[in-house]
Amino acid sequence: MFQMSFSTFRERWELFVGAILSVGVGVALVQASMLILAATGSPQVPPGLPRQAEDKIREGYVAAATVMGMTAFLAMFLAVFIVSSTFSFTVAQRRRDLALLRLTGGSRGQLRALLLSESLLLGVVGSVLGVPFGVIAKTAQTWLLVEIGLLPEGFSAPWEMWAVIVAGCIGIGVSLAGVFTASLRAAKILPLEALRETGKAARVMTLSRWFFGLSFAACTFAMVVWAQGANLIGAMMAALGIAMFGAVAMSMLSPLVVPFMAWLFGVLVPGSTLVGLAQANLRDGVRRSAATASPLIVLVALLLGLAGTFGSLAAAGGAEAQKSVNAQLVVTSTGEDAERLAGIEGVAVASRQNAVDITITVEKTQNKRVITRNFYSGIIAVDAADYARTHTLPPSSGDLGALTGSTVFTGPARHADRIDPGRVLVGDAGGQPLQLTVVGGLPETLEMGDSFLVPRSALPRQVWAGAPTETVVQVAPGQDPDDVAGRIKAAGFGEVRAVSDWATARAETAQDGNVKILTVLMGLAGLYALMAVVNSVVIAGTERRREFAVSRVTGMTQPQVVRTAVVEAVAVAVIGLVLGCAVAGAGLIGIGGAVHKAIGTTVVFIPWTLLTIVAIGSIGIVAVTSAITAAIATKERPVSLVTTKE
Repeated sequence: MFQMSFSTFRERWELFVGAILSVGVGVALVQASMLILAATGSPQVPPGLPRQAEDKIREGYVAAATVMGMTAFLAMFLAVFIVSSTFSFTVAQRRRDLALLRLTGGSRGQLRALLLSESLLLGVVGSVLGVPFGVIAKTAQTWLLVEIGLLPEGFSAPWEMWAVIVAGCIGIGVSLAGVFTASLRAAKILPLEALRETGKAARVMTLSRWFFGLSFAACTFAMVVWAQGANLIGAMMAALGIAMFGAVAMSMLSPLVVPFMAWLFGVLVPGSTLVGLAQANLRDGVRRSAATASPLIVLVALLLGLAGTFGSLAAAGGAEAQKSVNAQLVVTSTGEDAERLAGIEGVAVASRQNAVDITITVEKTQNKRVITRNFYSGIIAVDAADYARTHTLPPSSGDLGALTGSTVFTGPARHADRIDPGRVLVGDAGGQPLQLTVVGGLPETLEMGDSFLVPRSALPRQVWAGAPTETVVQVAPGQDPDDVAGRIKAAGFGEVRAVSDWATARAETAQDGNVKILTVLMGLAGLYALMAVVNSVVIAGTERRREFAVSRVTGMTQPQVVRTAVVEAVAVAVIGLVLGCAVAGAGLIGIGGAVHKAIGTTVVFIPWTLLTIVAIGSIGIVAVTSAITAAIATKERPVSLVTTKE
């Protein structure tokens, strides 16, 4: 069987090159993600850094590990989906070859053995190619993580043989799994039906396709419903699940949409001969169209779904920040300068929030071990009375009125740590030891928020006097906020913003960070999916030489055949875009419900710019690829191809 597999590969290499690349790139992404994920478990912190810088680097490693964990998961999903669909498509394109093998005496078992030996061969070759590809992918992902600030300059992920072995096993396993179901389906079809494309051979929506398509669609719907009542972390994970499950469901059920799109093209562009021929090709080549649209569905669903989810969370964070402030202005200054704000005409309350450079130590017992963690950032010095008057976020425990003397309030960032009231935390403020009793805490918010609130009176003046300070200003009744803002600026304060502008800036900052994370998550993975789109278009076009030759001998010119193929490919791309957008929209429904539950307002971000870029780029790439493939496929004399069998 392996000898026959080698022979088949030599004769039909154009059909298998794309499958090998799919395996190779998939293995490379999985390998690179696992290597970087393992390396982030041991933070490389340069010696001699300030405490805040060291803390920031450690937090960056934690964030990078989270991002790379998601990236590895996405890479595995894409590898499974793309390799399986590519191999299934190649088997479907060889129905006549396989039927002839059966007619010449081959059994069903021999047919399955041939296909599995081919997939094993292609899987091994692709996995071997994935090793050097993985080095390139690791370098690119490391550069992205350093560029967006999650990892420090000089970070490197050491080479680990176990990651290469695991990624290679995944590549070979996915190759075998992708062909196994296709081989079972091919073996069940009668040879004459495969030759004539009748009966089971002509049926695209098989029982298994219906079952898996509807099952994944039901799971997607269930996750949409569940996400609307979940917390934001759960909703974000559900959005990822919706994108993946929904993409699989739409890919399985896409043959149902192809006839409708063919009809719609005829309605939108009536009277055109080329469009009419493309319309007929769509109806006749439903399996081909669905296979070509599948990777585009996944690309659009994941890219737009994740972008919409992150954007919605960022916008919701800004809306929540604005709702949580009972004031009109926010002034940025030092702690010393902020002391003057209360005396400016028109200022009723000036709640100064100093980001102080102190240390708070928290000890936690886990598995009979005491874990000590020092916090250097996110510690805010406040006057409790002013803070309570200008902020509407109710404490989850305790009372802000108790935040006096040697006490501390846990902020939203530490809510999940469950630091109970009554505990005493050790601190250090400029060499002065602190014993701070926890008197309450604030609930978790969409933004990370502050770690701790401490009374300003408990700290030496030199600790907060030069600290970066945001002062939330409540304007006196009857005063115009714009007039008060003008007086504050005239008093020598640089940045004075309305609360709405301040909240918008916070949302934009969060969105900038989300875009960077999305770049890491979907950068190489998106290119992988786009490569799969190109690959499916090439496979579909390469196997249509005889069909194109028949069109030419019946009177069409080569440019007309190419234009018809391009119109058909564009129609398929539109199908993939529409179905992918439907999946992304389902994810936004889920995240919108979760946001409404969290802050009482529905905030949904639709990435119109990204959608436009993806739509134009996808259609353009599919059109160009289809044109080049069709032009190459029609180079030979049509008479020499008409009598051949594909």
